[in-house]
Amino acid sequence: MSKASKGPEFVKYFVPLLSALKELSYSGTPSEVKNVIIEKLQISEELLEEKLKSGSSRVINQIDWARFYLVKAGNLDSSKRGVWTLTEKGIAETVTNQRAFTIFKEVQGEFKDKKSVDSNGNNREIQEEEIYAPDDGESLITVDYREKLLQILRNLSPSGFEHLCKQFLREAGFQEVEVTGKTGDGGIDGKGILQINPLLSIPVLFQCKRYAGSVGAPQIRDFRGAMMGRADKGILITTGSFTKEVEREAIRDGVSPIELVDSNKLIKMFEQLELGLKPKIVYEIDTDFFDRFK
Repeated sequence: MSKASKGPEFVKYFVPLLSALKELSYSGTPSEVKNVIIEKLQISEELLEEKLKSGSSRVINQIDWARFYLVKAGNLDSSKRGVWTLTEKGIAETVTNQRAFTIFKEVQGEFKDKKSVDSNGNNREIQEEEIYAPDDGESLITVDYREKLLQILRNLSPSGFEHLCKQFLREAGFQEVEVTGKTGDGGIDGKGILQINPLLSIPVLFQCKRYAGSVGAPQIRDFRGAMMGRADKGILITTGSFTKEVEREAIRDGVSPIELVDSNKLIKMFEQLELGLKPKIVYEIDTDFFDRFK
């Protein structure tokens, strides 16, 4: 069967995604669901490391797209609480590969007229590789500002990026944030205090890397070594990505945990904080509402 008859590549994740949620008793966090899919499909480390222009994993982006379509089709709940949940329809319906393609075509019909405008002002069809998988409530429109924001971040000077991270952490709720990066400091770029409650606060060290590629495990181990005796928690912020080995190393038992913030998470947090971004409201017509008055 040709690709045209199968739809885009992300359609192949419809069935595994639904199966993963059923295995997880009908709901799970995004990471739980994706880990089940990766394990069941035996997706290789090499494939997971394949990146889009945005720096995000192509596989993860495709799973997110599959989730978006299944939400639109009514198989998944559109909750914004960070949990993916099957609806009654999703629990009851048996989705085959052929049915997956039908779901794609039905949902695609809602957006078939969506186009993007190139730098010359000409209309062109939106390509999957040019966009992030949309969050709840987003329509299928290009989000080129994310790519532009990423390029701006990567083009900042080392000092400028460190001070931007300082502002970012302040906006995220950290106190007494300072940039301390200097030669011979073991890669520590700054420090701050995270106030958990009136009685408990945690000193945190952070490191900033303006990468376009992946941060490797050696950098994590070096960062952790520099943290010893100074703080029990670290944050590594990058405009690139992290390998699966790094993700495992960051939470390895018996050592200080390191929170990882890759380009995708960083941009989403910039959006949530509206840091350097001016929000615009886009409305989508709720046809179900008007159907009641026909």
